[in-house]
Amino acid sequence: MSSVFYVTTPIYYANAEPHLGHTYTTVVADMLVRWNRMHGREAWSVSGTDEHGEKMVEAAEKAGTSPQAFTEQISAVFQRTWAELGIGPSAFVRTTNPKHVANVTKLLQKVWDEGWIELREYEGLYCVGCERFLTERDMKDGLCIDHERAPERRRETNYFFLMSRAFGWLRQYIEEHPDFIRPERYRNEALAMLRDESGLGDLSISRPKDRLDWGVELPFDRDHVCYVWFDALISYLTGAGYPDDPAFEARWAVAEHLIAKDILKPHAIFWPCMLHALGIPPYKHLSVHGYWNVDDRKISKSLGNVIRPLAMRDRFGFDAFRYFLLRDMSFGVDSVFTEDALVARINADLANNLGNLVSRTLNMTGRFCDGRVPEPEEPGEAEDEVRAAAETAARAVDEHVEKLEPARALEAIMRLVDATNRYVDQREPWKAAKDESRAGELRTTLFTCCQSLRAIAVLLLPFVPDSATEILSRLGVPELADEARLPDSALGFELPAPGTETRKGAPLFPRIDSSELSEGED
Repeated sequence: MSSVFYVTTPIYYANAEPHLGHTYTTVVADMLVRWNRMHGREAWSVSGTDEHGEKMVEAAEKAGTSPQAFTEQISAVFQRTWAELGIGPSAFVRTTNPKHVANVTKLLQKVWDEGWIELREYEGLYCVGCERFLTERDMKDGLCIDHERAPERRRETNYFFLMSRAFGWLRQYIEEHPDFIRPERYRNEALAMLRDESGLGDLSISRPKDRLDWGVELPFDRDHVCYVWFDALISYLTGAGYPDDPAFEARWAVAEHLIAKDILKPHAIFWPCMLHALGIPPYKHLSVHGYWNVDDRKISKSLGNVIRPLAMRDRFGFDAFRYFLLRDMSFGVDSVFTEDALVARINADLANNLGNLVSRTLNMTGRFCDGRVPEPEEPGEAEDEVRAAAETAARAVDEHVEKLEPARALEAIMRLVDATNRYVDQREPWKAAKDESRAGELRTTLFTCCQSLRAIAVLLLPFVPDSATEILSRLGVPELADEARLPDSALGFELPAPGTETRKGAPLFPRIDSSELSEGED
């Protein structure tokens, strides 16, 4: 496996502040970066803001300002939000950045010079929200499926990228690389698009400046600006260091794109065809997740049903919120967000299960062993079962993260939490503490609990980093938060060593009384 890892989120539209959908994708990217770094890989992540196009002009007009001022403001909010939440990417690409504009200009000229672009007159139904012409497949009851607004009929002369030339190559590539687009349902959807080429055709990649002048000028015709998707997709190359960063080729060879299903077509069809025309190898994986739905509709800025990540952090704690996101969405399938579901998950998994194990282990270590990890006797069958559960969990987490199944990875960790809690219940160390003849048993039980708790915390580091770090700190091994390597640091029952000082601390995840919560969040 490569020693390099490169992952991207979409380059988010800078027409409104971050919401739950953005947060989910960014959290998944952050989890993957942390997991890969724990495997000793050099992990690089990219996010950014897509700042050109008609949608930006429309949003800026509503805000009573210029597109430049508006997008600068929104881009700053995205960057500040990710920084405050501790999930900031390695590189943040603004499509108005001069280096990115230079890349777009250079690559437009390249595809023009090599005969992939021609001028045509076109008429069709155009959705400002999608920034593209729609086909019947993109509409329901005369409305854009994603934005629930009627498209406009437009007739104009545009430059077209002759994308259809690459359809045969792309179809064969997808068929020969089964994991190129995942989960499989989205691979099948992309192949269905390619089989019905009437719904695709060539791609309009320009807009006349007499209608839209907020964009990258075409180097071969200054009266047109570049179509926003052709511009935005190139940001993945910019973020990887194209063209002159020595690390670019190694990063691009393992490029992983994370997207929501509403932008499957640009990423699964437009982008590989663009790369093919440019002579650049395709990305490694396109991983597609479903929608977060609120009130039976997907989260959307334009629909106004957003859930703001900083507000969730302030109310529930960000680790608890990101745990819910990673645990409650099966990657690739739609999920439903409600506060009741969030509170139920926090209380069941984090407060009652994990938090309880942390409290009872460290409280009893403090009470019965002077707050230090005790010296155990030889482990017996019960201890071997806990160790085996840790080994099983470590293997399962690696397997599920590799397949991009974070919910199943967390299920595996919680099974280890369950197994350890059962072990405590069976061994009843509070009773052993009252019987001097069971002193060795008491020490062995609490040593085993500390070891299992350390394994749990290491496995949780990519998912709930702050909470996992706090557990390791209370166990007296804070260095593992930065030094732990998977799977080794989750397996051997050697740390914390006997004699290591531990501390109890406040409840890690206090239970939430749902009756005290206000309804909704604007």
